[in-house]
Amino acid sequence: MIDKVILAAKGFCMGAADVVPGVSGGTMAFILGIYRQLIDAIRSFDLVWLQHVIKLEIKPALEKPHFAFLIPLVIGLFCALLFFTRVIPLPVLLHTHPEPIYGLFFGLIIGSIITLVAEIETFNFRTIFFISVGTISGLFIVTLVPVTTPDTPLFIFLSGMIAITAMILPGISGSFILLILHKYDTILNAIGHFNFMILIPFGFGVLTGLIVFSRFLGWLLHKYYAATLQIIIGILIGSLWIIWPFQDRKYIEVHEKERLISSTPYLPEMWHDNVTYALLMMLFGFVVVFVMYLWGKKFRN
Repeated sequence: MIDKVILAAKGFCMGAADVVPGVSGGTMAFILGIYRQLIDAIRSFDLVWLQHVIKLEIKPALEKPHFAFLIPLVIGLFCALLFFTRVIPLPVLLHTHPEPIYGLFFGLIIGSIITLVAEIETFNFRTIFFISVGTISGLFIVTLVPVTTPDTPLFIFLSGMIAITAMILPGISGSFILLILHKYDTILNAIGHFNFMILIPFGFGVLTGLIVFSRFLGWLLHKYYAATLQIIIGILIGSLWIIWPFQDRKYIEVHEKERLISSTPYLPEMWHDNVTYALLMMLFGFVVVFVMYLWGKKFRN
């Protein structure tokens, strides 16, 4: 029972990370020491399992996937999604109090980078090369300008497929991908108000992305673990550009809602309360990730 509660708590942490643009639930799973187990659990839904389902072989269909791992994790994840859309509306706070909220995210990512760097066994030219490739890729991703996109079921399906691919890859935020696709508010509002016209095609997209990408990612981590980890670290470094709390943000109004279209970092010219709050939240975010890393490492060992 205690193991299930711990898994649900880890799922909550992953869900909280996935809600915010720029923070990856995959990174959180890595920090908490359950990343490989998560990928293996997703990959357990294979053709053999599907054959059991089609043949209505209930017992083997229930035994093969890692339900004992996935169910409490998913429960925790969805609790986080509901909590941060219904109780604490993060999308609203990102707009009304951007400096302290993004300060928290910045601290979380700095902590994630440091904990991932601790996993690198040796530093050499290859290490620097792959981190550089990841950094350039990360900068490219986060500087993409959000575009106006349709709300058709097909595009919602594609958004779910692309976003979950990012969510399960440490270093890339699925929420930020949704922001780029102009579907961040749409999906969070659908979750908060149980809008199944949006949630059903999005859910099928998520399921498709999980089935396809988890197998590729599992192979990549098995064959090229060190290079993959180093690229992930670089992507995280590149994402700091957009997560820096002090930004000149520009919005446009679409469907009576303000949408972020560009963001340019700057250094504050004078000290004020927002600077203090942002720095305190950075420190808090860093400490949270570091404590989670030590906690996850304890369970790994």
